[in-house]
Amino acid sequence: MGTPTSLLRAFRPQVQERLYDFYEELRSADDVFWDRTLRAWIVTGHAAVSKAAGDPGLSSVRYSDIETVPEELRPLARVLSRQMLYSDAPDHARLRALISKAFTPRAVQTLRARIFEAVDRIITHAAPTGRMDIVADLARPLPLTIICDLLDVPAQDRPALASWSEPIAEAIGNSRLDADRNREASQSMTDMLAYFRELLTGRDNPPALHTLRALVTAQAENAEQDLDELLANCALLLIAGHETTTHFIGNATLALLRHPDAADQLRRRPDLMPAAVEELLRYDAPVQLMLRTARHDLDLAGRTVAEGQTVLLVGGAANRDPAVFPDPHALDFERPGGRHMAFGHGPHFCLGAALARLEGAIVLDALLTRLPGLRLDGTEPPQWQRSLNFRGLTRLDVAFTPPSDDHDHDSGPRAMPTDAFEGGPGRATHAVGCPVSRGPGGVAGA
Repeated sequence: MGTPTSLLRAFRPQVQERLYDFYEELRSADDVFWDRTLRAWIVTGHAAVSKAAGDPGLSSVRYSDIETVPEELRPLARVLSRQMLYSDAPDHARLRALISKAFTPRAVQTLRARIFEAVDRIITHAAPTGRMDIVADLARPLPLTIICDLLDVPAQDRPALASWSEPIAEAIGNSRLDADRNREASQSMTDMLAYFRELLTGRDNPPALHTLRALVTAQAENAEQDLDELLANCALLLIAGHETTTHFIGNATLALLRHPDAADQLRRRPDLMPAAVEELLRYDAPVQLMLRTARHDLDLAGRTVAEGQTVLLVGGAANRDPAVFPDPHALDFERPGGRHMAFGHGPHFCLGAALARLEGAIVLDALLTRLPGLRLDGTEPPQWQRSLNFRGLTRLDVAFTPPSDDHDHDSGPRAMPTDAFEGGPGRATHAVGCPVSRGPGGVAGA
């Protein structure tokens, strides 16, 4: 067993392009090791990651002492500390229950027509041009549109929410920002909360029925309900509901373009789409890490973790563990067994799973069936954003054959069975939607 290098090397652009080879090097040397540079335990094996993710001895709480956080980050840290993702039982279950009704598979199905409509509009606009940037033109605007629909955010307010979301997501996913960037993220969170406060308590524009805003507004009128908690979790949903889904769409598209045989198989067999979504999540997950802190001294895969030490669960590495996924670097839509860790495990399993699976499936089907000759455009390799935590492209240029003048421009995405993505955690239930954060002086994690 060798001495692994630091996980911090994943920040390097040249390592980002070969990230899963790098993870394999780490796991082969030692699947649980102490990273002296990050001062954290690094866990890369599937068995250890899945066990630790549900271990009550490992806490998800961040910023237990706000005064230890750099001053410019404190406004953001105060809000994050009230979000469900950064809490433990019993607070976690209580906070999750506040909004979970809006994310059941059947509730999400009510958004199906809206997702089809939004995808159709984007594809129809791009088709005659023969080119598009998947990230800027599709992967970024679509999830934002859908989560804003769910939150019943008026159309004229959405650009402001998008502009606030970006610096917040950058600060959540990157521990190596300067003070000015952190200050911008804190101010953006303050502005976002002020907006949601007005949206939920204002009387001039009542919420549409059966939206998350209607549900949360009713809760906000309860004198016993902490309004600041509701606002914090609305902000979480907005950021979570589109940032990581954006990354999933970009990563999945790139994987299909680099595996044309798999893309052709999916064109011929649309019944494979649910399995394909899961395999693409396993293959290149938009969230790579889950961060935990030891509540007390404990054993982790034979190592003694001391109270207060940080544990980084590298789900992206666990998803390529050959002990669970034979030939893990292959893209196989008929892969048997094995649960990926793309979006958590245990109590913090992703709340937005059903919505993200549905969005991803509709997008991928449209790209494969409505843009003939779809291919990478240009000679520059795709560029990854710099983050240990979020795995996403900054740009993905593609080209395709524009339709001829007599081509039917109105043919939309193929319809899929309404129950294609329903089921419990054992049936294609992992999906995008959970953001991740970092501890003071640490690195990103969920």
